[in-house]
Amino acid sequence: MSARDLLTSAALAFAFLSGCSGGGMLPGGFHSMPSDRLNALVRSASSTNAVDSKLIFSVIEAESHGDPNAVSRVGAQGLMQLMPGTAAMYRISNAFDPYQNVDAGTRYLHDLLHRYKGNVRLAVAAYNAGPGAVDAAHGIPPYAETRAYVDRVVAGIR
Repeated sequence: MSARDLLTSAALAFAFLSGCSGGGMLPGGFHSMPSDRLNALVRSASSTNAVDSKLIFSVIEAESHGDPNAVSRVGAQGLMQLMPGTAAMYRISNAFDPYQNVDAGTRYLHDLLHRYKGNVRLAVAAYNAGPGAVDAAHGIPPYAETRAYVDRVVAGIR
């Protein structure tokens, strides 16, 4: 196995275990993108990936408040706060590019919804805490941050 393959495997394993959410943005300013552009990106990703646009919007609101330049304290990036390993798993080159970020984040949500048989609460928990944490807990992990995140995202889709 080459060093590159080893690094890619490690990044994918980290993404699998840690999910996307970085637990908040670093200070540095709020740079929300124009709503018409964000709407177009979300509708396109929703249609392409068969994920409800309300869910995508709610994740974006919870993760970055619509700031494509957001970076969390643990390194999650962009509108949907992709961890570098998750970005690598979905083969995006620039996590700060709104199109790439929303596309990859939506594909990840699609995969999580499939994995958890359409259970939105479990998919959202896995987006935040990682599928490994959800699987180990046999449900939503007992982390206060994850439980609040799930409630916030689910409330945003109603």
